[in-house]
Amino acid sequence: MDEKRAARYARVYNQLRSLIEGRSPNLLAAMATIAAVLHAKMPHHSWTGFYFVAPDGELHVGPYQGPVACQTLKGKGVCLAAARSGEPIVVPDVGEFPGHIPCDPRTRSEIVIPIMKEGKPVVVLDIDSTELAAFSEEDVAPLVRISSLLAPYL
Repeated sequence: MDEKRAARYARVYNQLRSLIEGRSPNLLAAMATIAAVLHAKMPHHSWTGFYFVAPDGELHVGPYQGPVACQTLKGKGVCLAAARSGEPIVVPDVGEFPGHIPCDPRTRSEIVIPIMKEGKPVVVLDIDSTELAAFSEEDVAPLVRISSLLAPYL
């Protein structure tokens, strides 16, 4: 990751920490704050938001920024793959991902971070970009760190 992006992630984390820790009244407020700040501060994001893992295994849209989202994801897709595996997934070209769900046909790349409670995914952070290869494995650790701000609310 270039130094500029790493520094931006560090600033975003510090800003979010000051906005969320001891200040957010609940999970939804904290998620909405994360989505808004990430979307505003990371210029390569075209969609930034969360999906809740439902008891039946579907994903239901939560707070987000960007174009209208798929409200329910079921059966396939990057977000469901990350929720099932419990591992982050980086997709440099969504056209190459089997079963990709194109909520926005302009999306070219994606990163999904599952957020766990007691070893099970309960929410996923989903970020799309209209640029190919906008994300790499180097984006995973800073986004996991940012997502960890939700832990007290899960």
